[in-house]
Amino acid sequence: MLLLMLLALLWGGSPAQDLGFSLQVQRVVMVQEGLCVRVPCTLSYPERGWMEDTPALGYWFLAGTDSSVGRPVATNDQNRAVRTVPQDRFQLVGDPQKWSCSLLIKEAQMEDSAPYFFRVERGRHVQYNFVKNPFYLQVTALTQQPDVYAPEILEPGQQVTLICVFNWTFEDCPAPTFSWLGAAVSAPGPRPTSSSFSVLTLTPRPQDHGTHLTCRVDFSRKGVSTERTVRLNVAYAPKDLVISVSRANTSALEPPAHSPHLEAEKGQFLRLHCAADSQPPATLSWALEDRVLLRSHPQGSGTLELVLPGLKPGDSGCYTCRAENRLGSQSRTLDLSVQYAPENLRVMTLHANRTVLENLRNGTSLPVLEGQSLRLLCVTHSNPPARLSWVLGGQTLSPFQPADPGILELPQIQMEHEGDLTCQAQNTLGSQHVSLHLSVVYPPRLLSPSCSWEGEGLHCSCSSRAQPAPTLRWRLGEGLLEGNHSNASWTITSSSAGPWANSSLSLSGPLGSGLRLSCEARNAHGKQSAALLLLPDKGLISKAFADGTFLGIGIMTLLFLCLLLVMKTLKKKQTQAGTPPRPRATRRSTILDYINVFPNPRPLAQNRKATPSSPSQAPPPGAHSLEFKKNQKELHVVAHTCPRPKSFSQASESENNQEELHYATLHFSGLRPWEPKDTYSEYADIKFH
Repeated sequence: MLLLMLLALLWGGSPAQDLGFSLQVQRVVMVQEGLCVRVPCTLSYPERGWMEDTPALGYWFLAGTDSSVGRPVATNDQNRAVRTVPQDRFQLVGDPQKWSCSLLIKEAQMEDSAPYFFRVERGRHVQYNFVKNPFYLQVTALTQQPDVYAPEILEPGQQVTLICVFNWTFEDCPAPTFSWLGAAVSAPGPRPTSSSFSVLTLTPRPQDHGTHLTCRVDFSRKGVSTERTVRLNVAYAPKDLVISVSRANTSALEPPAHSPHLEAEKGQFLRLHCAADSQPPATLSWALEDRVLLRSHPQGSGTLELVLPGLKPGDSGCYTCRAENRLGSQSRTLDLSVQYAPENLRVMTLHANRTVLENLRNGTSLPVLEGQSLRLLCVTHSNPPARLSWVLGGQTLSPFQPADPGILELPQIQMEHEGDLTCQAQNTLGSQHVSLHLSVVYPPRLLSPSCSWEGEGLHCSCSSRAQPAPTLRWRLGEGLLEGNHSNASWTITSSSAGPWANSSLSLSGPLGSGLRLSCEARNAHGKQSAALLLLPDKGLISKAFADGTFLGIGIMTLLFLCLLLVMKTLKKKQTQAGTPPRPRATRRSTILDYINVFPNPRPLAQNRKATPSSPSQAPPPGAHSLEFKKNQKELHVVAHTCPRPKSFSQASESENNQEELHYATLHFSGLRPWEPKDTYSEYADIKFH
């Protein structure tokens, strides 16, 4: 400004001369290096000393220049040389004759920064320097860049047009030079341009994705230029899909594993991270088997995480991450195996004659009928698969099917099978077991029933063994006696301990003829009975005795006559031989006081012998003991066992109750009907059925 004031003092005339002169121009003009700028300017001067056709000359000088001898930077005076190089960088584009002093500055350079003033000349009187109205030109560094317009995503193999634009303000400025550079450009170099933009046509290739394309704009002969670089996005199908794993909520991702298998424990935290490279960004999804669990946004970041906070056995399976866009898809699979100790261990049973499996809980007591078959199935859930084993009473049992150790087959239940039966499942992570109590049940077995005289009464006892323990009752004639009861005629005393049941019956007073006494044992699985006392009817005895007497008299008369004849003959022989005669034998009667019957029950299971627990010895299997006692003489029994004929309904009932009737054939042997002892021993067998 000081320089402008000095110029005003040097070139300014008298106040009378300033009258009628004025100039309008921007005080400060800024332009970037290499660009061009138009400086609008208008002026006025007095209409004195010049005609309409008198030319008007205008000059722009660098401040401080002597306008009379110095070179202007721009002028329309063809006779004055200018100081700028090249000469056309500063151009007076306004016509002073039309009151315009506008200036055009092209290819601005840093050294052009300075104040400038205008001088006008027209006729003799209009010659004036507007030193009081200068403008200051400020040249700055070139920062403006061109704009490149291209599709966000280029389709491979499809031709596309790109435009590079540099924004210009005035049409008077010369057009810059545009150049395209990059791997995708087949022929780099200048391209046809307009004043402010350039067009590039190319066909992108898949390998052009990610390469750079540059648009450069050159403005001056001194190499001043500006440029803009863009990255080409060529569309392609998803590729390089990677699955990473994190086993903690805050831990970093593990490096991607080469194996498609992943093992994790139940309850563990698991995070599955899927990432894929694609253009445009792919839509990612996580699926378990055929069920989609999670899907990303179509314009997502190309990653998707699946979080499993607490793994469960049901989380095991094949997890698939799929990335897909319009050009294709890619997927990767991870086989997740959730490992856990055996759980939900169950034992199921299939009894004989049943078709439905029954679930058994831990500690269940399982009753099984002796002789029947039993099939047990032990199942559990575990990973890795558990090893199953069966233990009975501390002894490991061999599986019926080695390929399937969870199946236990007992084709015929026996007493030694009774006890605690355990199925155990074990793997590397733990074990679990279920225990059952196998209770072998069987129908009653009568052991050693007997009767004996005690004083004036008859005392009978009956014992039975069964599982569950049986109930005992007495059948006296047509009546049933059970429990612990007594009256004037009889007394019953019953007790039980474990599988044993004992009962005793005491009868007092005279016993009537035709008395029938039997002991019966029963439980839920069957019953067994045996007759202990059979007294014949007196009428039957009298009739039999009467019929036998007449027959006997006839036989004895015949025998007596024969005997007399024989004895007479023997007497003659003895007389002749001198042998003394034998004394005559006398007949003595025999009376049976009471009968004891001991029926032995048949075995209820094969390969198993009944073992009596009572102190008395049981008779051998398959036989009955029958004792006839009179004066310490004994009679023995030959036993027979046979079922009585049964109707259809009776047969079914008998099978359910497993009842059996026993019959005995009595042999009376060794009785002596004749005495004295020195007579010959003659015996006769009498059989009662």
